[in-house]
Amino acid sequence: MGKKYELVKSKVEVKDLTIEDAIEALKSLKYVKFDETVDIALNLGVDPRKSDQMVRGFVVLPHGTGKTVKVLVFAKGEKQKEATDAGADFVGAEDMIEKIQKGWLDFDKAVATPDVMGAVGKLGKLLGPRGLMPNPKSGSVTFDVAKAVKEIKAGKVDYRVEKAGIIHMPVGKLSFSTTSLVENIKMAVDSVIKAKPQTSKGKYLKRLVVTSTMGPGLKVDFNSVTLTRI
Repeated sequence: MGKKYELVKSKVEVKDLTIEDAIEALKSLKYVKFDETVDIALNLGVDPRKSDQMVRGFVVLPHGTGKTVKVLVFAKGEKQKEATDAGADFVGAEDMIEKIQKGWLDFDKAVATPDVMGAVGKLGKLLGPRGLMPNPKSGSVTFDVAKAVKEIKAGKVDYRVEKAGIIHMPVGKLSFSTTSLVENIKMAVDSVIKAKPQTSKGKYLKRLVVTSTMGPGLKVDFNSVTLTRI
């Protein structure tokens, strides 16, 4: 780690902070010129190796992520116009599949209608590892492409627990107001709580850490964040 990072880290007390205090601390300790992304890491009491304890879902952040998202929609016929009217950046079917097979990946999220998923499936090895494959569980395989595109553009974030039992999510930019970041984080945590598997036993929410791109990780008191009690 660099000297600036270590200096910043040394100024932070080792204790659980309220989410408001944690955001204010990240803002006060900022030392780089670019607008950093704020992320949260949730350590959950689940075993992702068991299929019935997998935690995944999505949340539409009330204040967005602060990032411009390029959306690709795989669709045919009238659904192509519906996707374009909703703000999709790229729309197509076999033509877009062929373009991706040749190496094009200049998009951030993909949506597909169910009737073209058979053809889109051949892109699994290309899109899957990059988290770009449309998936029914995330709402990105749907005939309501207008709704899907608008949600993504508005700040929809997909999440999935990792092998270590941790979920990472971007929740905005450090330039956002503290109130906006707090509301985004509360909505994100609430979504994860509601996604709790019925087979999960013991303590579900074990640890919450908030950080910025170049800032330290700050532990947050869950009592200052949770909307839904579990």
